[in-house]
Amino acid sequence: MTSTPVLASTREELSGLLAAARRAGERVAFVPTMGALHEGHASLMRTARAATTGPVVVSIFVNPMQFAPTEDLDRYPRTLEADLEVCAREGVDVVFAPGVEEMYPGGFSHDSVHDGVTVAPGALATILDGASRPGHFDGVLTVVAKLFGLVRPDVAVFGEKDYQQLALIRRMVRDLCLDIEVVGGETVREPDGLALSSRNRYLDADQRRTALALSRALRAAQDRAAYGVPAARWAAMAVLNVEPGLELDYLALTSPDLGEPPETGTGRILVAARVGTTRLIDNMPLTFDRVVPDVSAGTAPAASTTSERSG
Repeated sequence: MTSTPVLASTREELSGLLAAARRAGERVAFVPTMGALHEGHASLMRTARAATTGPVVVSIFVNPMQFAPTEDLDRYPRTLEADLEVCAREGVDVVFAPGVEEMYPGGFSHDSVHDGVTVAPGALATILDGASRPGHFDGVLTVVAKLFGLVRPDVAVFGEKDYQQLALIRRMVRDLCLDIEVVGGETVREPDGLALSSRNRYLDADQRRTALALSRALRAAQDRAAYGVPAARWAAMAVLNVEPGLELDYLALTSPDLGEPPETGTGRILVAARVGTTRLIDNMPLTFDRVVPDVSAGTAPAASTTSERSG
């Protein structure tokens, strides 16, 4: 059974739709998205729905501030009608789909955006995706802070596929005392292991097969993590290095908060690469140990750094 969510496009409409719930003291759950919704987004909506008997709000906004001038803002898919159907199936109450003017009064350009107040994400935004996409997380955290201010959620749900983004949003909520529960939703995958992404639609059949190397590499690292960080890294690179259609951006093994990986205990492996013109990211959890490797483990690289990049 589905119910049609109410569509709001302005701040005033959004505030009016949530006013009764706020007066009644109901918890508001929130899922921020850029649209082009798929099953991964739907799973986040189900998590939000389970977190409250009050309203669930989904935002659909392609945020220009998080795209560099050379990136794919103009071709990013915009599928509002189909997105509303997904929201209806998942019991979403309100869809907030503002225009750029609504989120950035006076308009937006990369030359003028710094005339206004923005969120500085700190050192965590300078590694991994932040190193590859300078300024990206300034845009992410600024728009998320704006949306938090408009929706005023009690709980907000973000996907673990964008793991660095999730870590930075948690850090922002903590450091700015925003009093919002941030929940991470597990990555949803196709049966063959490819992480669901709105950008997957850019891949042709051959490129999609190439993209499967990302999840294979991460699972190979999971399998060897019991033998320590170098063995896990070696196993992942052994998969990535033999895939000619894949241009590696980075492979990184870290702690859960993106610091140095522990010798033992839980960690994370993250990867980013281009397949054709499409940039894809993925990550998985790891459990490290210091078991002595057998001969089949191979010889780990001598380098002790936690990440590797293509040359």
